[in-house]
Formats: sequence, structure tokens, C-alpha cells
Amino acid sequence: GMLSLLRPLTNTCRAIHASAALRFPVVPFKLSDIGEGIAEVQVKEWHVKVGDRVAQFDQLCEVQSDKATVTISSRYDGVITKLHYKVDDVARVGKALLDIEVEGEVEGVEEVKEEKKEIAAPAASAASEGAAAPAHAAAEGKALATPAVRRVAIENNVDLSKVSATGRGGRVLKEDVLRHIGQITGAPSPASTNIRSSPAAGAAASTAARVFAPLSEDLVVPIRGYTRAMVKSMTEALKIPHFGYNDEFPVDGLVSVRKELKGLAKERGIKLSYMPFFIKAASLGLLEFPSLNATVDKELENVTQRASHNVCLAMDTPGGLVVPCIKHCEQRSVFEIASELERLTEAARRQQLSREDLSGGTFTLSNIGAIGGTYASPVIFAPQVAIGAIGKMQLLPRYDTHGELRPSHIVNVSWAADHRVVDGATMARFSNRMREYLEHPAKMLAMLK
Repeated sequence: GMLSLLRPLTNTCRAIHASAALRFPVVPFKLSDIGEGIAEVQVKEWHVKVGDRVAQFDQLCEVQSDKATVTISSRYDGVITKLHYKVDDVARVGKALLDIEVEGEVEGVEEVKEEKKEIAAPAASAASEGAAAPAHAAAEGKALATPAVRRVAIENNVDLSKVSATGRGGRVLKEDVLRHIGQITGAPSPASTNIRSSPAAGAAASTAARVFAPLSEDLVVPIRGYTRAMVKSMTEALKIPHFGYNDEFPVDGLVSVRKELKGLAKERGIKLSYMPFFIKAASLGLLEFPSLNATVDKELENVTQRASHNVCLAMDTPGGLVVPCIKHCEQRSVFEIASELERLTEAARRQQLSREDLSGGTFTLSNIGAIGGTYASPVIFAPQVAIGAIGKMQLLPRYDTHGELRPSHIVNVSWAADHRVVDGATMARFSNRMREYLEHPAKMLAMLK
């Protein structure tokens, strides 16, 4: 009897559950503000796909801002119904990253439906843009053209869908737009029509001016990832009056000390290059010249001499120039600096540097010699006040103190300082001190605490 009472009840529960399932709202998961004034990020990797079930705090994707790689986690439990971006696309803060069918009550569902209506039309045309459709077929969506060509069209009030396309796969070229408005006359001619068939005609053609056509289309490269950070920092750097100072460092002492320590480093699993010695020598020099281990405020009212030596290193990566820093070099040994340098180099190569790795720098070195140059004119990494570029090591003939000519290991070093707050004499004295430490590493030993 009890069972028969329960059965209708369970059926009703099932029915209620089923109707609720039909009404689960689809919510656009917006990219929230990740701080530091970042307005847009590049999608580096998706951890989910359409149809996946996610719970709160599950990782959805990796995005890269100008400053660092950030992992975005879910705020909802539910099922992914749409990803708004492909890998390497740029996503803006406040715009939807993906849509989630959320299990449970969510506010603001009505406005979501409104938003979807607006999105529907452009999405259709964007889909057709990827297809190699003839550009004049307006019915099939937006014409295929690069941003540069679209600009020419806009400036001349030309509807791209009415232009005859001669580019590969029905792409509208700049010449097509200019021909359409009458700035270029004559029919589009493939390069092969310039070749005459008869020998006589060939001789005539060689005396006439040759007509060249581009062998491929211009490549428009969007500025992304680390390069976006470089655009900002170098624009800031242009406001700084740079004082340059160059010198050559004789480093025979350094070469022999590294040779001695290489075996010990290997035992400890450390890759010992010359760079950790340069970093440590710079740090020892900064103890004596603290005004170079400093940052300046935007109003140019205060220079803050930083207590920690957070030495940044300019690194060349597949994603462009990036400048991570080794923190507290004044407290680290040469071996500790070497292992941290190795960790940062590997993270930079994989483009997985954290915000922590990229912030808080107080002084910068750039190892231009790793690529092959001798001298450089380094650009200050604001708000810091000094930077050094280290050239390649060369074995060159030099006179010693007794006037004897002998081979010497020489490294050229180029400095730049913010001449608003650093005088040239300080930069030169610091450079001399660092040179002394690298020429006679025993002097570094004397300074160790």
C-alpha cells in the first residue's frame, strides 16, 4: 500500500525534474576584470569544449595579457554550449568568453536572451567570411579582404561586395578597389601575360619597362602577447632622456673561475653560464651605487631606491621580447641565481611566465651577446632608471700592464641611464666597479656576506 502511494509521487518528481531541465538558462560567461588596467587578453588554450560538463572552480582556459598568463575558472556548474573564441583570438574584458547552460537559478536570464538575438546576425556573416566565396556575391556574406583593403574601401565609400575580386580564393585586393573607382585603368592581368611568345616580341619587351606584380600578398601581423607589452613600455621609454655609456670589460679572471666551478655546478644539476656572474657583479655594484637600483614616479617628484635587487633580464622568446626578473639577487648565491635564471628561461620559452615573474623589477640587463652583437643601445624599462646590454665574449689582442701584447677575453658592455635623475659619473663609476669584480672575481669573494 505504501509503495503504491510512493509510485505516483516519484513519477511527479520525475516530471518536475524533466520540465526544469528544459528551462535551464544559457548564460554568457563574461571575462571579468583581471586587474592592472588590462582591457584585452589573448586566448592561449581551451581546457573545455562544447558539450563538456563543468563545476565551479574548474579551469576553463588560459589567457595571456600583456603582463602574464592567467587561468580562468568557472563560476557556475553546467554544460558548455558555445566557445566565443578560437586559440590566439583576442578577448575583451566584459565580453562573453563562452556560454554555459547553468544548472540552478541564475539572475539576468531575460537580458541574456536579448543579447543572443543581436549576436545572431553578425555571427552568420562571420561564418561565411572563412569560406572561399566569390567576393562580389553579397548574398553569401562579407567580402574577403585584409584590414588594409577594407580601410581603402571605407575611405573611398566603396561597397566591397560590389567589387570584382581577383585575389586567391575570391579575395578582394587593393588594386581591385582602385580599379573599381577608376584610379587604375585596364583589365586585371596575371603576371604571365607579360611574357611574349615570339622572339622578336621578346626583344621588344626587354627594352620596354618590365611590369612587376607581387609574388604573394602582404602579410598583416596582429600585435599580440608580449609584443603588446613592448609597444606600451617602449612608448613610455621614449619620454626618457637616455644617457649612454660604453666600456669593454676584460674577463679572463671570470673565464677561469667559471671553468673551475662548472664541475661543481653540474654535480648540483645547475647549468652555469657567464650570466649569473654578471648579475651578481651588478648586484654587488648596486650595493655601492643604490641610486641606480631605483624607480621613479610618474610625476617625477621622488626616486625610490629599492631595498631588493630584482634584476630583470630581457629574453627573446617565440612570442616576442619579455623581461622577467630574478628577485633578491643581493641575498642569492651565484648558483641560486643560475638555477632561477634557468627556471625563468624555460618558462619564457613556453610562454608560461607568471605575473609575479614579470613584476617588481628594479634594474635590467640584456644579454645581446647571446645573439651575436658586441655593442647595443639598450632602452630603459620604465619606471626603472638604468639598463645594461652585455655583448658577446671575444678573444682579442690587448696589452697588459707590462706593455706585453697577449690574447684577452673581452666583453663590451653598453649602459643607458635616465639622465633626469642619474648623472653620468655615477653610471661610469658603477660600470668600473662591476668591471673590477668580473676582472678579478676574488674581489667578489671578499664582498660575500
